[in-house]
Amino acid sequence: MSQISRRFAVLAMAACLPAAAPAGEGPVERGAYLARLMDCAGCHMPRGADGAPLPGAGLSGGSVGFEVPGYGIVWPPNLTPDAETGLGGWSDAEIAAALTRGVRPDGRELAPVMPWPGYAGLAPDDLAALIAFLRAAPPVAHAVPAPAGSGADAAGPYFTVALPQ
Repeated sequence: MSQISRRFAVLAMAACLPAAAPAGEGPVERGAYLARLMDCAGCHMPRGADGAPLPGAGLSGGSVGFEVPGYGIVWPPNLTPDAETGLGGWSDAEIAAALTRGVRPDGRELAPVMPWPGYAGLAPDDLAALIAFLRAAPPVAHAVPAPAGSGADAAGPYFTVALPQ
């Protein structure tokens, strides 16, 4: 490998690494940092008609759903502390269970598109910081469509996974 190629490879790898967490941070700042790394907004932030994220809406629920063959269609829920449409009625332990075990307070398993197995290894302090961040967000009243079973009519736009035949 040439010196130029080697330097380019090192720079390309460095560009993919996450930025260092801010020094002297509190739990909410640490949680915000973790939410960015975990790309919570990639699914849980609504998008405009042009597909661009709507940052002012926070993590109030995705406006584009996901279809998983044999499972149905789900829309990412509201993660703000809104009491009616978000996590406002959930305890910290219930949020932790959803994030690390993929289980909602009502016992329903989260959809397979939620990468909770990757979050199962969060350190307790990081999990608490993420929950503190979610609790500190402004509540946004935004109901997302209810899950739709396989073959059911969709209540909104969605991406689909197509399995090879």
